[in-house]
This record gives sequence, C-alpha cells and structure tokens, in this order.
Amino acid sequence: MAGTIAAKLAELGITLPQPAAPVANYIGYNIVGNQVIVSGQIPFVEGKIAVTGKLGAGVSIEDGQRAARICFVNLLAQVKAAAGGDLDRVKRVVRLGGFVACTPDFTQQPQVINGASDLAVAVFGEKGKHARAAVGCPSLPGDAAVEVEGMFELA
Repeated sequence: MAGTIAAKLAELGITLPQPAAPVANYIGYNIVGNQVIVSGQIPFVEGKIAVTGKLGAGVSIEDGQRAARICFVNLLAQVKAAAGGDLDRVKRVVRLGGFVACTPDFTQQPQVINGASDLAVAVFGEKGKHARAAVGCPSLPGDAAVEVEGMFELA
C-alpha cells in the first residue's frame, strides 16, 4: 500500500524536513545498486543545531537521545530524496553509525544512539532492525552532540 511509511510518520507526529545540503566536499547520499548510503546527519532543526555540547559535560542522555532521533529524521529526509519521494521503497534499514560527542569517561553511547534506533523500528517495524555502531568522539561539526549515518536497502 503506497504511503504506508508516510502515514506512520504522520501518526508519530513527524514531518520530514528538506534534506540538508552538504556543508563541505561530499554529497548527502550515494546510491550503489539497491543500497543508499547516507552521509552523517547532525540534529539540524530549521537550519540550527538543536542539541550542542558533550555528553558527560552538561548534555543529558535524554537530550542525546533526542538529538539522535532528530538525526534519524534527517536521514529519512535524505533517503526519501534518494527513493524518488517514496519511503515505501525502503526494504530494510541495514546499518546505522552513531557518533556521540562526549567526555573521555562517558560510556553510554549505545543508550544515546538508541534514540535513532528506536525510531527506525517505530517507523519501519521489523524492517527497521539494523546493525549498528555507537562510538564516542571528542567533538563533532558545529559542536553537535550527536551525528548519525546510515545505510538503507531499496526495492
């Protein structure tokens, strides 16, 4: 049924933004065969980074999860563009890579990136279950707290 994913997004109260334009020498996504590889997305909302700073130094796990969720919404905007506007073409969320700006002693990166993973499953159901990495790093572009990249399979 066409529009199933669009209906699910509406049910979740999610409106996809325009795909973010690259800020350096790269493209937002690349299509290789039936795979869409999406460049890392930061938690942009209306042109501004919604969650900045470091986990373990003032940014809560809940705010980190919110940032990861926003990153996944931005990933979906890129995938929608790659799929010709039809997210029902997504056969599977293959992999997510999550980067968490954090202090050296912060160890809860997986819980933070669950913000993106949980939304993937909420949107796509079983097709949203994916392989994943969640790593800490000293900083991210624009002082973003989280960045998430992804790989999706299209029909």
